[in-house]
Amino acid sequence: MVIATPEKPMRIRAGFELVYDCPQPTPMIFNLNVHFSRMSDLIGRNDIVVDPSVPIDAYRDSFGNWCTRIVAPTGLTRVTSEALVRDSGNHDPTFPDAEQHAVANLPEETLLFLLGSRYCETDRLSEIAWGLFGTTPLGWARVQAICDYVHHHIKFGYHHARMTRSALEAYHDRTGVCRDYAHLAVALCRCMNIPARYCTGYLGDIGVPVVDPMDFSAWFEAYLGGRWHTFDARNNVPRIGRILIARGRDASDVAISSTFGPNVLTGFKVWTEQVSA
Repeated sequence: MVIATPEKPMRIRAGFELVYDCPQPTPMIFNLNVHFSRMSDLIGRNDIVVDPSVPIDAYRDSFGNWCTRIVAPTGLTRVTSEALVRDSGNHDPTFPDAEQHAVANLPEETLLFLLGSRYCETDRLSEIAWGLFGTTPLGWARVQAICDYVHHHIKFGYHHARMTRSALEAYHDRTGVCRDYAHLAVALCRCMNIPARYCTGYLGDIGVPVVDPMDFSAWFEAYLGGRWHTFDARNNVPRIGRILIARGRDASDVAISSTFGPNVLTGFKVWTEQVSA
């Protein structure tokens, strides 16, 4: 049964502005479009706009995420996009009775998300995970226990952000931002034989105290009861208005931008807000 309080359907405006300063022409890849699973919710287009204008190519990556390629010219390049998205207004659904699958019974496409990855060192966290969660009930309760643990284990702070921090380092540092919460929870789930994948997207302040500054958000999905379910170790409560951008093994698969040359990010702005019909 879904445990969520129905809210009034809403529209959410979500977008970003990134400004790069490049000393030479620099190839870039962006993973910033609203995920294809939300395409039917879009009102209008979700194009990425580059100023000055340059040729833009697009492709699907191996996880199905929609990616954009450009070569940024010398000097300042402004990359923007905005989407108007229909949303149910409901909180994230919860399914306390969702069962954990035996590894032998998992669908083949989920097996990749049991393995270690760049930021999720399952081999080095396995003993820790089994010591912490080996006696917890299987299924939803075990994933929730992992979220509860990570939520209290890591102290949040933007000044703690470090792009190279892994799940194991987050475990030892006990500080971080949303990506660190997601990486540690994903790694612990995988250690406990639960497929888990990293997600990035928009998550505004709808129904909660205002957070400033706004940023892209990270959460994760765990495979239980024959489907993927949303979990958020950073916030650890059901939220309203989550808009998925991309999924992957960890943050290395869904980086908002990958640049292939020297550059400085001189401007960064993200917005997510409920708007009237």
